Order: sequence, then structure tokens, then C-alpha cells
Amino acid sequence: MRACVTLRHLIPAARCDRRGARAHKRAFPALALALGLACSFGAPLPASAQVPGAEDLRALVYYLDHDDQRSVQAEMRRLRAQYPGWTPPGDLDELRAQGQPASANADVSGIWERIERGDHAGARRLIDQTRQNAPGWSPDAEMLRVLDLNEGQQAFDAAVARGDHAAAIAAARRSPALMRCDRINNAWQLAEMYHAAGQTDTAVATYRGVLGTCTRSADAVATLEKANEVASATQLSALFETGRSAAPGNARVLNELEARLRAGRGLPVAAGSSTARSTPPAPSAPASAPATASPAAVASAPAPSAPTSAPATPQANLALRGDTRLSQVRALKEAGDWARCLAQSSSPRSLELLYERAWCAYNLDRAGEALAGFAAVSRNGGGLGGSVTRDSNFGLTLAYLAFNMTEEAARVAAATNLERGQRVEVETIILDQRGVRAYHLREYEQSIAYFDALEALNGTLRRDLAMLRGYAHMNLRNLDTAREQFTRLHAQLATPETRDVLQTLAGMTNVE
Repeated sequence: MRACVTLRHLIPAARCDRRGARAHKRAFPALALALGLACSFGAPLPASAQVPGAEDLRALVYYLDHDDQRSVQAEMRRLRAQYPGWTPPGDLDELRAQGQPASANADVSGIWERIERGDHAGARRLIDQTRQNAPGWSPDAEMLRVLDLNEGQQAFDAAVARGDHAAAIAAARRSPALMRCDRINNAWQLAEMYHAAGQTDTAVATYRGVLGTCTRSADAVATLEKANEVASATQLSALFETGRSAAPGNARVLNELEARLRAGRGLPVAAGSSTARSTPPAPSAPASAPATASPAAVASAPAPSAPTSAPATPQANLALRGDTRLSQVRALKEAGDWARCLAQSSSPRSLELLYERAWCAYNLDRAGEALAGFAAVSRNGGGLGGSVTRDSNFGLTLAYLAFNMTEEAARVAAATNLERGQRVEVETIILDQRGVRAYHLREYEQSIAYFDALEALNGTLRRDLAMLRGYAHMNLRNLDTAREQFTRLHAQLATPETRDVLQTLAGMTNVE
């Protein structure tokens, strides 16, 4: 089963602006879509000519891509009531294709050729020319994703080549996909640059981020061998603990590696590295898929300053209004054309334009730029009236959360009179992050409390978090509760992991 890709161009614009922002990217297997639709709605009704169009399907595709099962079922009920003869496809790609708006045809081979040979500026020029020559055409999300990613990689490689770690960090923040596990070498290079700059603790934190999410044995071993060159003995032990917690199946290999590396330092073998623990090992860190999980190396870099202490910037001196590009930029934002929105709003000359630009930056995963923009509007944009200050604080909160700066986000949210939908969205992410963090700090009771609160807030709990909660109960020896929760998860979707943990629970019960 492969992971799905977030389709930002299918998200209603209002959900990416003042009423809410896009949710975290979540994987949703195509097989689960087929099973979910079949089980929830029974046998398909006969097909008819009355079928939902692209606009009708936008919300459903969005909810499926974010594995929001409650919203999926509600949206399906609405669609089946409105289009009783419609038979939903059993494949997510087919549904996504139906949800794509019709667009004009255009020859895009020249654009792809420029992208492939690294002529990114030429590719963007040709995109603009094609738009002019084929009204109604726009580049698809995959083209923009590849173009942005390749541009980011080019900028990152250039920064590494000249030893400019600040520019490398900036490139990684602009393109978070550079830090995914399929490009793990980027994270390693970033850690090496931190070490070369004398920021050894940050280098170690970067390696820790990689170990927490890149769970392939080969990746973990290579990361630990590199970390061994810079980490202290205490730090190295903690890194091995992170690796074993993130991927229990790698424990034997990591135990052997730890013994070898410690021996090379003339140190005794750590007591916990070669013996089984009395409590179950931690599960894999929640991620959409091991092959694409982001190692969060960027988040380990120096985080953006909080708005109350941010240094003065040119943005702080902007006029409230007056930038004549406002209507054009706002239209691009409302249309979800984030890349052109940023291109047309460079060097904003008013806070009003900066506010629109910040939302486009956020939706292109440029959270650092979004954070700076929202902070400036929040501080100085009160004269814009309406709900701009509130919505700027909402955007600021989401930008903080994108950097896993959970407590900073919570402080802003607590001081802002958010709308209910905004507050639910923010609190959902905060509880998610706090629960995962508490789990990895082995604060299992607190982790369970956060996950229980998240379930109460949304009426459901995402599967990866439900698995973590079950493991937390195991670590607390709440075996009956753990067995009940894993049995329910296994009944919903049987996997090797749920099967193994139920066998482990049976063995633990027999021992007791």
C-alpha cells in the first residue's frame, strides 16, 4: 500500500485562510478507501448520469487524504443523498481524477525538459507563457511539487558546497521535503555543517530527528555511525535509545552496533543495549510512511523567534494599506495558486498585502516566512479592522505548530478569541504533538491523557496515535486496557504490528 499525496489545490480556499488551515499530511491507503466505502455504505447503487462534479468532490478527496474518517462518512452521506445514482470508485487515484477540475490542454513536455535539466527559471518562464497561450490551463500539483523540490535541492546543494549553513537551513525550511527519509543525505549534510560551525548539540539533535522517523535499519545504522563522530558518550547512548524506540524491530542490529561503537571508545557495553527490557519497546514514530517521513532536522535548527521578542524587520515599518497589487494577490490566494501568489507579492509594501502573502507561504510549507508575516500583522495590523488580527494570530499559531513549537503556539491561541472551528483545529494539533512528545519522553500517563482528550475533542483518534496510546498502556502494565485497545485496532485493520503486539500481550499475561 502506498501513501497518498496531499492535494492542496483541492482544499477549499476558505479552509486555507481565515476559517481554517490545511491539516497535517496523513497517509491513507487506497485499499482502505475501497474497504471503507464498501463497509460504510453497503452495495453500490446503480450508476446514473447524475454524478458529482469536481467541485462536489473536493471536500471528500481532502478528507480522505487526511484520513479524517468522521468527515469522510458525513461527506459521503451528503453526496449519496444529492446523487443517489452515483457509485463511488474503489480506488483513490480514480476518485482524485474525478475531483480534478477540467482544464485546458497544453503541451507541457518543454516544461518537464527544463525541470529535468535543472533550468528552473526557464521552466517557470515557460509555465507563464503556457498560461498566456492556453487560457484556463494551469500546471498540475505534481509539476509544481517537483519544480519546487528540485529548486530547493539545487539551493541546498549550492549552500553545502560553499559551507553556508545558514543558507542550507533556509533552503531546507523553504522545502521541507528535502529533509524526508528518501533524501536522508541532506539531513546528514546539515548535521555535518552544524558540527563544522561549532554547533555540536544542534548536530546531535539533527541526528536524533532522523533516527526518530527514518526507521529503515540501514538508515538508522548509518545515522548512528555518523553521530558517533560528534556525539559524547552520553549523547550517543540517548541516540541509540531513540533509534530502538522508533523501530523496535531494529533492536538487535542496534544493540550490536552500540556494543561495537562503545568498545571502540574503550567504554563498557551499556546495560540496556543487549538485554531485553521489562517493558515493551516503543513503537515506530508516527509517520505517513517510513519512506517519506520527515526527520524533522529543520525543526531542530534554531527556531524563529517568538513574536514578542522578534527583532525589528522592514515588515514592522510597513504601512497598513496602499500596495496596488492587493486585489491580484488576493485573487491568486483565493484560487489556491500559492506559487504565483508569492511571486506577485514579493517585497510587500503594506501589511494588508503581507497578510495575504503569509497565507500563501504557509500553504507552500514555507512556515518560517509565514510566521514572520503573521507576527508582523498581529503586532501592527490592528488598524486593518475586521478579523484580521484574530486570523493573523490563528496563522501564527499554525506556523508555530509547523515547527513543532507547541508551547509557543498554545500561548498565542490562549490569548486569542479564535472561532470555534479555528480553536478545534489548533487544539487538535496541540494535543497531537503533546501526546507524541510525552510518549517519547516516557511520560506515559500524560501521553494517554493527551490522546484521550484528543479523542474526546474529535470523536475519534487517528490510528497511529491510537497505537501509541496502546503501547503507553503496555508500558504502564495496564495489560487489560492495552489488550482491549489493540484488539479493536486489529479488528479494524489487521497488520503484522497489531498481530505481534497481541501475541506479546498474551505472553506478558501468561508470565504474570
